[in-house]
Amino acid sequence: MRQREHHDSVDLFVIGGGINGCGIARDAAGRGLSVALAEMNDLASATSSASTKLFHGGLRYLEYWEVRLVREALIERETLLTAMPHISWPMRFVLPYHKDMRFEGDTPTSKILGVLMPWMRGRRPAWLIRFGLFLYDHLGGRKILPPTRTLDLTADPAGRALQDKFKHAFEYSDCWIEDSRLVVLNARDAEARGAQINVQTKVISAQRAADHWDVTVQDRETEASRVIRAKMLVNAGGPWVGDIIHNTVRLNSTEGVRLVRGSHIVTKKLFDHDKCYFFQGTDGRIIFAIPYETDFTLIGTTDAEQADPSIKPICTPEEKDYLCTFASQYFKKPITPADIVWSYSGVRPLYDDGASSATAATRDYTLKVDTSGGAPMLNVFGGKITTYRRLAEHALDKIMPFFGAPSKAWTAGVALPGGDFPLGDVRRLITELQAKYGFLSRAWAQRLIRGYGTEAMQILGDAATAADLGQDFGGTLTAREVSWLMQKEFARVAEDVVWRRTKLGLRLSPEQIATLDAWMKAQGVKRQISAAE
Repeated sequence: MRQREHHDSVDLFVIGGGINGCGIARDAAGRGLSVALAEMNDLASATSSASTKLFHGGLRYLEYWEVRLVREALIERETLLTAMPHISWPMRFVLPYHKDMRFEGDTPTSKILGVLMPWMRGRRPAWLIRFGLFLYDHLGGRKILPPTRTLDLTADPAGRALQDKFKHAFEYSDCWIEDSRLVVLNARDAEARGAQINVQTKVISAQRAADHWDVTVQDRETEASRVIRAKMLVNAGGPWVGDIIHNTVRLNSTEGVRLVRGSHIVTKKLFDHDKCYFFQGTDGRIIFAIPYETDFTLIGTTDAEQADPSIKPICTPEEKDYLCTFASQYFKKPITPADIVWSYSGVRPLYDDGASSATAATRDYTLKVDTSGGAPMLNVFGGKITTYRRLAEHALDKIMPFFGAPSKAWTAGVALPGGDFPLGDVRRLITELQAKYGFLSRAWAQRLIRGYGTEAMQILGDAATAADLGQDFGGTLTAREVSWLMQKEFARVAEDVVWRRTKLGLRLSPEQIATLDAWMKAQGVKRQISAAE
């Protein structure tokens, strides 16, 4: 490493640029704390970009009696929906019913029914699903999303893609979320409120003193290091939270996470409607089949143990076979691995509650403050994307007392960048964007509004023709947009753009992505030279 130099001091230093780290940084900055955040890779480069892309209450968690978690998540769906109507929107989920549906064997509900109704032999009866959906409709004080209804699959368009044996279904509400963009927009809002957001910056060590932490960070591109002094440390390292505790901070703690790999596959479009499917398997698990990026279908997820967070998770051939076989039990047209156009996998850092299986491990979060030996440290275990904002609020409840002043929660309903418009106005914004920029196709305008909301016009600026937007990288991605992503959204390389800020990796060729990467690196060199001068 190059010679260390001391930088400034902050109140709060956050390790981890996933949704929990960025959510906490935003909330803390909005309460007047000085904040620095370090992410060793790109924002949302691990778990937070590998979700099933849903704001949902977690219907199946009711079978584990996680009522508090489900209620909090159900309330949050609508709170979040109004704050980010460009990257989140309501969806209807179709749950086909058949008599072979099974419980996951370790759920408290299945065990009780096994005793009280042994003739059911682990099956999910229709009355139980109706009761669960009744709770789902009413636990969270639903105001915006429509309630559950029963479908006749022989007449409803949702039944056309399914096998003829499925006659009836339940339809309920949840919400879609562009997960990577959610993280980036939280980071941007945190920065706008004064936080320092450092990407490609690894925390090398954190030394504890009586009243502060000396955190040594290294820029992974330049290898330059510096020390940031902080009054409190937040460990939001996701899958690396245990490694940070034991190896970075060297704290003696028995708390830990259970690493569970969740894999997804993407196929060409499997059905011609905008509803999602909730499929229940004969093994007790569930998967979703969701309309994805207009021309595709997203299917997932799996639950498998992952031993080491440093090993990049991949969707294994066995997981691909499992998801294809599972979905093929429902769709008329069988799905094979040859139909897969892309797959991805992420590691969920679940709080280790001693559950007997990955599926049974709690999805709730746990926050632990450690003050042994000096300055305070908050460790964040578990959590799910739907409850990230509430997790941040609860984290600040534990953080603020160390700074001597109570502070009110403020993030509920506060718009993220680009989301300052009424829920339901997306079509109007798309039409207005097309009207102002006549060279945009409807699909292009929709992509920009869904990604950037009201900031889409700032990106396009005074362009009168597509040529005014600079180099065309394919898939409607231009130099003007990429420059915005580099200057405003912390993107450094092509992967950041085509798989996290957008999903244009599904449409661009390897050659086009390589051209984009070379262009971005050249722009980065120009910036470094300009800064040096």
